[in-house]
Amino acid sequence: MKLQVLLFAHLKEKAGTRVAEVDVPSGASAAAVKARLGELYPALKPALGRILMAVNKEYVSDDTLISEGAEIALFPPVSGG
Repeated sequence: MKLQVLLFAHLKEKAGTRVAEVDVPSGASAAAVKARLGELYPALKPALGRILMAVNKEYVSDDTLISEGAEIALFPPVSGG
C-alpha cells in the first residue's frame, strides 16, 4: 500500500520534503513504515528510533498496524520545562 507521511521540524529538512511517500505491504506496522522511510531517506535513519509517530492524529507505538489511507505524521521528540 502507498502511504503519505507528513514530516515536521528538522525531519522535513533532512528528507528534503514535507510529505514522504512510502510503499509498504498491507497491514504493515509503524516500525515497518519507519524502516522503509530510513531506506528511502537515509538522512532520517539516525532520528527514526526517537521520533514520535501519529496515525489519524493519535500517537502510536511501533507495533501498531497501519491501514491504507491512514494519516501519518512524524515529529521529533520535544523537550521543555
